[in-house]
Amino acid sequence: MIDVALHPCQVSPLIPGLAEQVRAALAEDIGRGDLTTRLTVPPGRRAVARLLQKASGVLAGAPVFEAVFAVLAAEVAIAWLAEEGSAAAGPREVARLAGDAHALLAGERTALNYLQRLSGIATLAARAVAVARRYGVTILDTRKTTPGLRLLEKYATRVGGARNHRLGLDDGILIKDNHLLAAGGVMAAVRAARVGAPPGMLVEVEVTSEEQLAEAIAAGADLILLDNWPLATLPAAIARCRAAGIRTEVSGGITLETLEEVAATQPDFISLGALTHAAPALDFSLDFALETRSW
Repeated sequence: MIDVALHPCQVSPLIPGLAEQVRAALAEDIGRGDLTTRLTVPPGRRAVARLLQKASGVLAGAPVFEAVFAVLAAEVAIAWLAEEGSAAAGPREVARLAGDAHALLAGERTALNYLQRLSGIATLAARAVAVARRYGVTILDTRKTTPGLRLLEKYATRVGGARNHRLGLDDGILIKDNHLLAAGGVMAAVRAARVGAPPGMLVEVEVTSEEQLAEAIAAGADLILLDNWPLATLPAAIARCRAAGIRTEVSGGITLETLEEVAATQPDFISLGALTHAAPALDFSLDFALETRSW
């Protein structure tokens, strides 16, 4: 037996579409069946396992990890020893599991892949938030996510303390450079968007020059995205927007190493595509043992 209280693995209702997402991932990995386990592990064999975080960082994705074993419809129980969103300065044990060895082996890689990916994103987000907070700046994520994993990756940025920008093209208006070319310029695009925007939805426009900035202010944009502006020009541009009562977002190739100097210019927001497209995985392992009376 295990010396902690276990509960059956469950699918969290708080993450939309989680069961379907996990089923697709398991189908990708298991395919026609776990051949190695079927040939080498006797049916009915039970096992226990420790889930170990092997590096410093933020735990994110615990509900997804647990859902993998719930979706397998097997008798697997879990006890979490660390809270979602908690940070550790070094290795730690974060959970214990017990149940059917076939199910634990079949779900191991998929569950770890989710946990490593989402914890890596949350860890990078937490580091960025810690820097930006000193200047009163909010960190935003972007749509630069892995296809099929957007909801989970944006969930991970929230766990790390960042704020979601748009989840998709249907829940926000952000007029970017190609929209401006197709629409006929900043003034035409912003005015058209303001006329057709749903009630309460802000109109944001990306500008890359002083001329576009002046047009965006004159057109009445609610939020101006200063994309790839030279650092030395940001304070004046931000001041112009602030004087007009317009909030600012800064983006464009910003990394954790360059974040502080950008945050020091004090825009309202800094958006970081790197949170989801460049976050390194956080290392975890699932260490098995045959079920015994104690650990």
